[in-house]
Amino acid sequence: MEREEGNLEVLLQWAAEIGISDSTTSQNTTLHSCLHHSLFVSDFPTAGGRGLAAARDLRKGELILKVPKSALMTRETVLKDDKLSIAVNAHSFLSPIQILAVCLLYEMGKGRSSWWYPYLMNLPRSYDILATFGEFEKQALQVDDAIWATEKAISNAESEWKTATSLMEELNIKSRLRTFRAWLWASATISSRTLHVPWDEAGCLCPVGDLFNYAAPGEVLSREDLDCQIHESSFKVNPSSSGSSKCTLDGEQPESCSQRLTDGGFEEDVAAYCFYARRHYNKGEQVLLGYGTYTNMELLEHYGFLLDENPNEKVFIPLEAKLCFSSSWPKESMYIDQVGKPSFALLSGLRLWLTQPNQRRYVAHLVYSGLQLSPENEILVMRWISNTCKSILKSLPTSFEEDSLLLSAIDKLQDGVGHLEMEDLSSSSTAHICAFLEANGEYDPKSLSSRKIKRAMDRWRLAIHWRLRYKKILSSCISYCAEIIDSVTCQHISLE
Repeated sequence: MEREEGNLEVLLQWAAEIGISDSTTSQNTTLHSCLHHSLFVSDFPTAGGRGLAAARDLRKGELILKVPKSALMTRETVLKDDKLSIAVNAHSFLSPIQILAVCLLYEMGKGRSSWWYPYLMNLPRSYDILATFGEFEKQALQVDDAIWATEKAISNAESEWKTATSLMEELNIKSRLRTFRAWLWASATISSRTLHVPWDEAGCLCPVGDLFNYAAPGEVLSREDLDCQIHESSFKVNPSSSGSSKCTLDGEQPESCSQRLTDGGFEEDVAAYCFYARRHYNKGEQVLLGYGTYTNMELLEHYGFLLDENPNEKVFIPLEAKLCFSSSWPKESMYIDQVGKPSFALLSGLRLWLTQPNQRRYVAHLVYSGLQLSPENEILVMRWISNTCKSILKSLPTSFEEDSLLLSAIDKLQDGVGHLEMEDLSSSSTAHICAFLEANGEYDPKSLSSRKIKRAMDRWRLAIHWRLRYKKILSSCISYCAEIIDSVTCQHISLE
């Protein structure tokens, strides 16, 4: 995603003035910035771009940022504007998210007179969520399910924009802020930056709190974190007068180990959104926030990025209807995981399906216990999965190797490595890049440096990156199946 140069210092000073703080033991002694005690803003080019880093060593579970309710941008806070409130009440058919998007554009139209101006001017100017993909980027995904997801995202965005247009016209929102492009920006801002609050289905925009970059759930804990789980916690529970629990803040020594289910949330007792360190962080290390469990396609759809190593990634392969009917497992649980291993449900379903129909009732209890039925059955299962993966890979327009070369070529072009020329690229990569330029109305390779082409290339790169990870998982699954077949065969021979 791209961000225009914003006045970060003004944002942090404004945030301090309205009570946002990363210091929880005392009030800020300066109003120059809300960050100085636990966090600071830094750039992480290979890990999300602008984000928050630890200003000191942070302990797991420690409160590191607090944003008061009054600083959260929600429908409730923005609708205090009488003109906006009256107009919105006359359009009750709009969804909460549509209303928040209109509110965001309405505030943008106010310019410097908006109370939120310091925050709004530091929001990204563009996003790369699926709804922003053009036809070329959409087709570059190659996989039917991914293309369908993109078409659905674009269609939904267009529908929501059209139904909200009358409200925007009634509010006399500037014409440039009523365009579909502006709507995509507003809806992407909400999709990628809002946090959950219990009183508003649309969520809230949280100044400074939305600077945290994403950490996927399921990441491997450090040894220090594991030790903490056994011996200590970075916050303790103190009984309050009402019998509820309260966290000890800013590194006070804990007396018991208590685990938070999330990295933060709105806390009624302090009327603020509170953020906690999800693990131990050393000074200078990027502090991350877990948004939830998402596949790479879901990350693209809602946030506009994806992960090289996503522990929640899944690949769904085509399954015959008879297979699904013969198994009690839901279809969404039958997948190949991020390292190429078939899920428990997929293996169980196939083991049962590849058993003779008149024998299934007698072996079902073994299947649902996760047991192999026989060497022959297990080999049939692995061959079926492997052949299906091979068939999918063969049906796609490009190979894993071609995509790897193309992605590398795009990276080199974007980085301007040694004034790289098109002649320095493989013939396959050159052909794809020329097709990309032509799809964007350009024919001169020198136009790759234009802002418009750079934006389109960012989205194209995401599509290639996604399909590359998809193919990698299928290839890994083929190797996994081959290993299991060899292992089962050897065991079977040794027992004969």
